[in-house]
Amino acid sequence: MAESRAINFGAGPCALPHSVLEEASKSLLNFNGTGIGIAEISHRSKEFGQVISEFESLIREQLQVPSTHVVLFSQGGGTGQFSSIVLNLLARHRLLYPSLSPEERYLDYVVTGSWSKSAADEAKRLGGGNVKVVVDSRESSKDGKSFDNIPTHDKYEFSKNPAVVYYCENETVQGVQFDVDPSSSTSFPYHLLPKDDPDLTSPLIPLVADYSSSFMSRPIPRLADHAVIFAGAQKNIGPAGLTVMIVRKDCIVDVDAAAKLGAAPVPKILSYKTLYDGKNVPNTPATISLYISKLVLQDMKEKGGLQYFGELSKIKAKKVYDALKRGEDKGGVFEGKIKEGNGRSLMNVVFGINGEGAEARFLEGAERRGLKGLKGHRSVGGIRVSLYNALSEKDADTLVQYMDEFVEAEQAR
Repeated sequence: MAESRAINFGAGPCALPHSVLEEASKSLLNFNGTGIGIAEISHRSKEFGQVISEFESLIREQLQVPSTHVVLFSQGGGTGQFSSIVLNLLARHRLLYPSLSPEERYLDYVVTGSWSKSAADEAKRLGGGNVKVVVDSRESSKDGKSFDNIPTHDKYEFSKNPAVVYYCENETVQGVQFDVDPSSSTSFPYHLLPKDDPDLTSPLIPLVADYSSSFMSRPIPRLADHAVIFAGAQKNIGPAGLTVMIVRKDCIVDVDAAAKLGAAPVPKILSYKTLYDGKNVPNTPATISLYISKLVLQDMKEKGGLQYFGELSKIKAKKVYDALKRGEDKGGVFEGKIKEGNGRSLMNVVFGINGEGAEARFLEGAERRGLKGLKGHRSVGGIRVSLYNALSEKDADTLVQYMDEFVEAEQAR
């Protein structure tokens, strides 16, 4: 099976480990000796309850999730959370500060790419609060309109008492990512967040992070300081259909009580309290996605967990960025979109190819070699190399060899 498979560099649905796919294929016919497949089994059966329990435990163990937070599973992808976060955290804010007007309820958004911009746009569309773009990385870009950097710390100014502070840890489309090194100017500026204020009802900062395309690729800095961390599974750990949320308990509020005080009504299926009270099965969840994602995390644990995959990510990314640099230096065949030191992503390497018809030639040659999913997002074009956990160092080497060969061929044209 593995020998005939192409190498999937697509940004999502992501590549998955061969061994996981083989195990899952068996379970499609007979899951855990039940005589029926995982796609058919009741989500309320004890066997599937064990899947959910084990999956949650693997997340908690590998990310060291504290007891102050719960792990929730939903559908709707990351985009669904753009709405859920606004509605749930505005309900929380209404319960804490019932007398404030919508104009006095600030929702702070850090906009560094397409997905954080979409999240901010959804918050504006829903209303109920004053959406403040704390920083927009386009203002720091080389052309004034591209998401080609992570802003330095001096660009941020958060609200005093926000209902939401939102950022996207890794922007899949543009290939920018916050640095985990707190001394780096492109790390997230936790030290600039509003400090505890004795005049506030709750000093707990409602910090929200979209981790969709880097979830489980490395430890999450200051996880306990976040109110909500969410990730669409299809970007790094499983099939489409599942969203993982790590939610601080104070954010699981009675949304109906908040609505009586003037907050927007929250659809039950978007309420964190509904998911929590229903033990992650208030309705039928994405059973196959949950199961396969659990297998992926088991596989990760056996291979060394986040420490192993974090180091592997650095190795793979360096090899591809080095090949990109060689292509830039040799006649400008390649053109990197994000410069070193500006927040280059370890997960999504984005670049352009110069020369008439060169991009098409690159993609055609990649297809012939079984290198799939390299075409950039439709909104920006170019090439995008997604280096998710299931891709091995050997897979990265195969791509690098092709990149070098392509540069030589283009120079010889």
